Amino acid sequence: MTATDERPAMPRTFPAGFVWGTATAAYQIEGAVDTDGRGPSIWDTFCRVPGAVARGESGEFACDHYHRWQEDVGLMKDLGAGAYRFSVAWPRVLPDGRGPVNRRGLDFYRRLVDALREGGIEPYVTLYHWDLPQALEDRGGWRVRGTAERFADYAEVMYEALGESV
Repeated sequence: MTATDERPAMPRTFPAGFVWGTATAAYQIEGAVDTDGRGPSIWDTFCRVPGAVARGESGEFACDHYHRWQEDVGLMKDLGAGAYRFSVAWPRVLPDGRGPVNRRGLDFYRRLVDALREGGIEPYVTLYHWDLPQALEDRGGWRVRGTAERFADYAEVMYEALGESV
């Protein structure tokens, strides 16, 4: 492109309905990987592989959002965020990827969603952000159909818990 070529003008405003917000991923922010019944995820296993992650870091503590979520919601509110896109740690809700629901893990997300709504922040949920329960990976992971069926079960649990709130 030369100096004389016309470039399209950049918009000076965002379109109607544009939402300013923040976003995170469960493993990168929550920490508390051994707290309140959370099961191991594929990230926990991967981070223990020597040399796999710079300086041997992991999400074991991360930003400790699991314990500091109220402060974090306050920061988002102070920032003026209109939305918060977060992911749910599947192994926090279903530690083995299937079977009984871990109520303490599920309640964490319920409290978070309620606080976001009370703060005028729209919650956007991602059910899967590369946080597969290690127990499902040990059974073949996404290479076996059963994992997709377990995801459907997990999605149903989350819908029943959060339903129209997100």
